[in-house]
Amino acid sequence: MHGPAMSGWLLVALCAAAGSYCLLRLRDSVGEQRGSAGGEALMGFGMAAMAVPAAVLTPPRWVWAGYVVVFAGAALHTLRRTGPGAGHRLHHLLGMLAMVYMAGAMALAPAGAHSAHTAGPGSGAPLITGVLLVYYAGYVLWAGARLLPVPATAGPEGAGGTALAGWGERPELALVCRLSMGIAMLAMLLTL
Repeated sequence: MHGPAMSGWLLVALCAAAGSYCLLRLRDSVGEQRGSAGGEALMGFGMAAMAVPAAVLTPPRWVWAGYVVVFAGAALHTLRRTGPGAGHRLHHLLGMLAMVYMAGAMALAPAGAHSAHTAGPGSGAPLITGVLLVYYAGYVLWAGARLLPVPATAGPEGAGGTALAGWGERPELALVCRLSMGIAMLAMLLTL
């Protein structure tokens, strides 16, 4: 990623916060939700590390190759998971593959441009970048629309009350986390 250091630090903060929340969900979840939360935590922290401004840290080429290995392994793990939620697993798979793609583009960048901030325009394949941009733009719009309030329906008295739930039991917070990471992925892809 290139751009001012402030935008890089904002992405670091956003992705680290999303990764931290996913760790809280991981602790409180079981089954498929646990696997989902773990993958999202990995993505959040990986994106936060990738977004660190180049003026602070310019990782060597082998670090980017390490990212490729880690996220390719996570993509394979996502493929092996079974059970309900195939659509969500597909989203995770695309996210992991997008991370592999971005890290691969950085690993193959010319010498001296081994940071997501200094690779320069065109460090990735335009067609792949374009497809990922379209996907994430659509995902962000879809996830954002799901957060819009819906009119309340009248029900039995007391049914409308909300109980305090644990951090990991709040589906709207999980959606906000996914939306935040989708927006961050869009920003990172735009500057690739």
